[in-house]
Amino acid sequence: MQYFYGEFDGDEFPTQDKLFGFDKLMEFILQHGEQALQAMEQLMKDGEEDAEIVEKLIQEGLLEKDGQGRLRLTPRAVNRMQLKALQEIFQNMRQGMREGHTSSTPGVGGERLEGTRPYQYGDPIHELDIHQTMHTALQRTGLPQKDEYGRFRIRFSERDLELHLQEGVTSCSTVVLLDMSGSMMRFGRFYAAKKVAMAMQQLVNSRFPQDTIDFVGFYSGASMVPQAALPLLMPKPVTIFDYSVRMRVPIAKLAQAPQHFTNLHMGLQLARKVLKRRGGENRQILIITDGQPTAHVEGQYVYLIYPPDNRSTMATLKEAHLANQEGCRIATFALIEDYWGMDWVSFVEQMNKLTKGIAFYTSAIELAGCIMESYLTGRKKKTYIGT
Repeated sequence: MQYFYGEFDGDEFPTQDKLFGFDKLMEFILQHGEQALQAMEQLMKDGEEDAEIVEKLIQEGLLEKDGQGRLRLTPRAVNRMQLKALQEIFQNMRQGMREGHTSSTPGVGGERLEGTRPYQYGDPIHELDIHQTMHTALQRTGLPQKDEYGRFRIRFSERDLELHLQEGVTSCSTVVLLDMSGSMMRFGRFYAAKKVAMAMQQLVNSRFPQDTIDFVGFYSGASMVPQAALPLLMPKPVTIFDYSVRMRVPIAKLAQAPQHFTNLHMGLQLARKVLKRRGGENRQILIITDGQPTAHVEGQYVYLIYPPDNRSTMATLKEAHLANQEGCRIATFALIEDYWGMDWVSFVEQMNKLTKGIAFYTSAIELAGCIMESYLTGRKKKTYIGT
């Protein structure tokens, strides 16, 4: 049996009497991931009273068993968790930050503005301004004349048609890069990152159906994170405690190597591939991280290096520059509870300058508001929050 040890954060591990109820279930699973489901499976084996608690959650459609009898979350549970996360975040946001991202030029699909514009081929007829259209036609032809049947008619031309002005709403394709390195377990960082990721998924599904959002986790490697897997996602446990690490691992064998390093380079590579398949008018990469890169890709190998090395830094900056050249906006959310004065803050500054991006220096507590503000308003100025 293999054991992993970490620093005790002072929070009591929930017992079965505190698990019942959806809110408690969500918090328990978000904090402990797959281990939470394993603990609930154990409840079913421990006794009749404990088993009833889990059975009721199954009857309510929040949990189900797979073919091997293991518990898993249902789509209904995932959706409810996303909705609750979004509601909690919006309750703490300023009113002006909640409305949505729009373009500054008139377009189609947003709120109506004062004024009209000429009709163009392909415009929706239901947005026709009847009064202005009649006014334009009368100015061109004069007062209506009687036809052969004694009826007054206005002769319209296509150039008379006027449409309501609308605030242009733009579509946006987003990739959220989630740092899953070992240090993200500290200070509730990953819990906060995972919660805001679920809230963003719910926001896109419910309010911005024209948008797309994908999630990529990066650690010693990088991989796509399906929507249903977000609640169970956890940082990679630290398995090497040496003061200095220099490892070269074939990409094909990366799964056998220590997983707790920070390979933002590979994360950006995967984000670029995803965004090339998306069709949004705007494309952006949101990076949630708490440290500078400690891994990078060279050819068919991944280099795991600690303390951080300039080779990993340069490889990551080059990849960020490529993303920027492809039209991707990059926003970095730097979690800095205990990292002031360390070199990785300067790494974020270098990346911002290179990509003309934006950085939010914040704590885990303020992370949700920062990300939502960036997504909804398109903020483009460096911000320090909660420090």
